[in-house]
Amino acid sequence: MSNEPMKIPVNYAEASETLKKVLGMKGSPVVIKFATSNEDIPAGMEELDKTIRHCSMVNLARNEGKIFYATSGKHECNGGAWALGLREITPTLKSGDFYFKLGKYDSAAACKRTIDKVPHLGSGDTYATLYAPLEKTPFTPHVVMIVTTPRNMLKLAQSSLFRLGGRIHAEFSGIQSVCSDATAQTYLTGRPNFSLGCDGSRKFSGIADDEMVMGFPAEMLPEIVGALKIVVGAPGSK
Repeated sequence: MSNEPMKIPVNYAEASETLKKVLGMKGSPVVIKFATSNEDIPAGMEELDKTIRHCSMVNLARNEGKIFYATSGKHECNGGAWALGLREITPTLKSGDFYFKLGKYDSAAACKRTIDKVPHLGSGDTYATLYAPLEKTPFTPHVVMIVTTPRNMLKLAQSSLFRLGGRIHAEFSGIQSVCSDATAQTYLTGRPNFSLGCDGSRKFSGIADDEMVMGFPAEMLPEIVGALKIVVGAPGSK
């Protein structure tokens, strides 16, 4: 996962400006990269100076314009670190006990069925996760994440289907929304995903009650931005 630019050049600052202006977004779209080694991190980019959750890291880039990377030790949430490929799954998470004790499921078995289907990168595949607001990214991103209102998500869904049509197949389970649903799953499948957020991300990362989460592959950025301008201005658009 080198830091070489994509074959088709992308103007990240221009794309971000369009997304924020057309959607009236609060904060910036956030870009994320999976680094497999220290060599994947741009020179001069600093590691986060505290230990917090992935969803909180997204919030730093989204609302404070922070640019940074985080190795495993800077990730406070074990579930998020596992989903992002930074460390092994913990025994209590694997067995289902963790979420069962939080009262999210009727049985540990129901919890384990959910955990077994959580999209995740291979444990140890990721050396560090990199974050930046889209307009200022110093690296070639893998995933673009947007936190915004349901109305805006409608326009992003329509933009995702503008060129080829079809259906949106959103996958989520009400847990690990930002780390798995919108980041790991998006990277692994190469398709956009929409998620309702989870209790942890809404509690720790500033996702408001009237906001949702979307992740899409960075390669789709020009397509979505171009379609968005047309979709929002279409005669049948609200």
